[in-house]
Amino acid sequence: MAEFMLAAAGFVLAAEAVGLIRILKGPGNADRVMATQLLGTGGIAALLLLAHAMDSPAAVDVALTLGLLAAFVSIAFVFGIAQSRTGGV
Repeated sequence: MAEFMLAAAGFVLAAEAVGLIRILKGPGNADRVMATQLLGTGGIAALLLLAHAMDSPAAVDVALTLGLLAAFVSIAFVFGIAQSRTGGV
């Protein structure tokens, strides 16, 4: 079962490589932020798969922290867009 989990983690990481292309070539900032969210979600999935395959509970903590940071990135992006449109601080 661990081999399957490692293969699935490798597949997720390969899909994240495609997301990196979107970050580099994204036509707008919103596309880049959405691709960054995809990378965060994929990173969480890969970490959880690796944690299960290697029986490492510390990787689960890292995945939860990454999920929390990804949520903050989305909030900061929306807040920044709102501030730029209103011109306020």
